[in-house]
Amino acid sequence: MKLNVINQLGESNPQLFRELKGRLIPRNILISVAASLLGQLLLLMSFSSKLPIFDETNKNPVHNSFCTGSQKNYSVPLCIPDNLGGFVINWELWWERVFLWLSLIGIFSLLVVGTYMLIADLSKEDGKGTLNFLRLTPSSSTSILGGKLLGVPILLYLAIALTVPLHLVAGFSGNIPLIQILGFYGVIAASCLFFYSAALLFGLVGNWLGTFQAWLGAGTVLMFLFVMTNVINYNGTQNTSFDWLSLFNPAILLPYLIGGHFLGNPSYSYPNENGFLDLLWFYLPIGSKGLTISGFAILNCGLWSYLMWEGLKRSFHNPHATLLSKRQSYWVTACFNFVLLGFAMNPEVTETENYSRGAFENFQILMLFNLILFLGLIAALSPHRQAMQDWARYRHQKLSVRKGGILPELIWGKTSPAVLAVVMNSAIASLIVLPWLLLWPNSGYKVPALWGLMLNTSIILLYSSVVQLMLFMKTPKRAIWAAGTVMGLIILPPIVFEFLSLDSQSLVWLLSGFPWASIEHAGASTVLMATVGQSLGLVLLNVQLTRQLRKAGESATKALLSGRSPMAIP
Repeated sequence: MKLNVINQLGESNPQLFRELKGRLIPRNILISVAASLLGQLLLLMSFSSKLPIFDETNKNPVHNSFCTGSQKNYSVPLCIPDNLGGFVINWELWWERVFLWLSLIGIFSLLVVGTYMLIADLSKEDGKGTLNFLRLTPSSSTSILGGKLLGVPILLYLAIALTVPLHLVAGFSGNIPLIQILGFYGVIAASCLFFYSAALLFGLVGNWLGTFQAWLGAGTVLMFLFVMTNVINYNGTQNTSFDWLSLFNPAILLPYLIGGHFLGNPSYSYPNENGFLDLLWFYLPIGSKGLTISGFAILNCGLWSYLMWEGLKRSFHNPHATLLSKRQSYWVTACFNFVLLGFAMNPEVTETENYSRGAFENFQILMLFNLILFLGLIAALSPHRQAMQDWARYRHQKLSVRKGGILPELIWGKTSPAVLAVVMNSAIASLIVLPWLLLWPNSGYKVPALWGLMLNTSIILLYSSVVQLMLFMKTPKRAIWAAGTVMGLIILPPIVFEFLSLDSQSLVWLLSGFPWASIEHAGASTVLMATVGQSLGLVLLNVQLTRQLRKAGESATKALLSGRSPMAIP
């Protein structure tokens, strides 16, 4: 029977069978089990040491976080003797703390260690050359990468699975309902799927980083979880698009399970003080209940995991293809802006700031997220020199070009330049955000926001043209040159402007990567000059790109007859 199960597993998913066979050896299993059980024992001993010790010789009152007495003039309760040689202990609170720290340790272990293991495994496969062998196998990319996602962290899964009994006992003893614990497990599973999918994607596209790749990926996840956990604990909702990031961290559910500042003094309970009941999405109270936020977090992680798997399936068997097709990029842009706009629509209103001011600040944050999105889209959509030269030379043979002209090919084509696709993505993002801006009450913020949207779009198109032109260079390091140039255009101007103490109304600020940051202080003439300058640069870059593509599209015979040598591809 055991042999039949193993054979069926090997036939259904050979990659998963290969990973399990290589990792589930007695020594590794023993180490994983011992580490898990020892960690649980140390955690229980740590919390046991925090309980008060009854000492008959001590006549002074004893205070402890887990006692049940009054808190007059003290930040922790007074300990009351129980006439049995000890104190009356709030065991519900004690088990709640155990549940909390088991949850946090599980979250960080699964997401950080699992991310490291997946990236390191892909880097090792690439170094040995076996990754190319996997690409040549008849198995689908979903089967191979799914096998890695399930098989590579199998020992980590085993260690975490052994903590589930203690976690459930702590939850039940801490009076946490089973349905909420199951919802928490669902969010953890969805977060693992998202981060592990991102790890696989980064492992495929960032293999040039070598051994540093796994440390960079795991370190980024660790920093993200650390920052977002503290934000969730101490700041709660921001009423901005930043709230979207908290949905990727399973710790978002902990305030609902135990209440209040979960990393603070355990003797206090601040139900809903951190504001998660105010979490709104398109004015829907998704933060009103733990189950509601659990479902929304699972759907959010599922959506972005699905989109990442579309990129994984494209890039696995053909590493030289663009990470996303143009059609897929339009869906990514639409989903991204739609989701983030839902959080930006209910800004925080205070005595000193009205709705328009809060909405304008949320608009600036939304534009920052869009800048990051479009930098990723530019990298994912822009073809390199070989693909563009082949497209320029043979595009006249394609049926789509012969029937509908070159425009559909630039919008939907696989290897055509990405500038027009970025224009389409910018139009999609603007069409989603624009109705919200137009519905603002008449104030001094509506027009600057509209100007900021236009300038943000034009600067993104400018960056796209720069990247596509540089990727057509003959230098073998053109991708690094393109990335360095764009990052320089984004980072260096603000540094120089700050060093020179330039006024916020200066024209040069509007030509930087963050024009919306100073748009409210700029006059109409300044905005017009910035628009004209960006448009002129955009036209010149695309004229040069068109000229080079036309030259590359000439046949070798025509180039020789005209006295030129055909363009060589390094």
